[in-house]
Amino acid sequence: MKTLPAEYIQQLVRTALAEDIGAGDITTEATVPECLQAEAVIVAKEPCVIAGLLLVTGVFAELDPKLQLQRLVDEGALVEPKTEVCRLTGSARSILTGERTALNFLQRLSGIATLTREFVEAITGTGATILDTRKTTPTLRVLEKYAVAVGGGTNHRLGLFDAMMVKDNHRAILVRLGPQALAEATARVRRERPGVPVMIEADSLPDVDAALAAGADHILLDNMTCDELREAVQRVAGRAKTEASGGVRLATVAAIAATGVDYISVGALTHSARAVDLSLEVTCELP
Repeated sequence: MKTLPAEYIQQLVRTALAEDIGAGDITTEATVPECLQAEAVIVAKEPCVIAGLLLVTGVFAELDPKLQLQRLVDEGALVEPKTEVCRLTGSARSILTGERTALNFLQRLSGIATLTREFVEAITGTGATILDTRKTTPTLRVLEKYAVAVGGGTNHRLGLFDAMMVKDNHRAILVRLGPQALAEATARVRRERPGVPVMIEADSLPDVDAALAAGADHILLDNMTCDELREAVQRVAGRAKTEASGGVRLATVAAIAATGVDYISVGALTHSARAVDLSLEVTCELP
């Protein structure tokens, strides 16, 4: 997901601005003359990967089409502290009213992109790929997965509709339906939804064997040790893609990648990334 649809950005920006402004920006309207023009910059306060400039542009365009915004870095750029990310010129009121909404988008998405870049760099050269998950903020999944892609990660399932993913609770039910239930469910999907990938979660090596027997395209190796992951990769022997998941941290991801898995999914990219420190600073008032 390398870009965001214009209509999606507009809808999101309008909702966010309505939430923040409500009936009006009381403080700005009381303190800043309507005719006053200003210049401001958004500045990185720490090293980070920039993501979300489309949203920043959308916020100020929605508030004031006359306001000029100049991007000073590219989306996905790795910047150092004190780097000016973009410059705003125009109505001082518009700049101040849009400040927090624009920064909220930029700080959150840049945080996700920055954390993703750290995971991707940690496994460079191993052949493994970092995936995101569905552990996202409700209604903001597209936005957060976009930030993962900007950071160099790969988007996994967007939702329940684009792949068959048999998780532990599905398996708990299938066990009650008989030993052939998993294979029958797989066959049903292949028959009724041809082309849809079949993914099956495995908590143990016997589960890996069962997933292979059922015809999985992709086996999710959940919370396995590195020794178990290596054994699972050997058992699969290229007959399905392998994915390590469960509690993956920056401190452990390189060792996990070295086991030979194809993918490593990291829920923390979206559910635990912190917002990076960026600020908007008014640099001068214009006549």
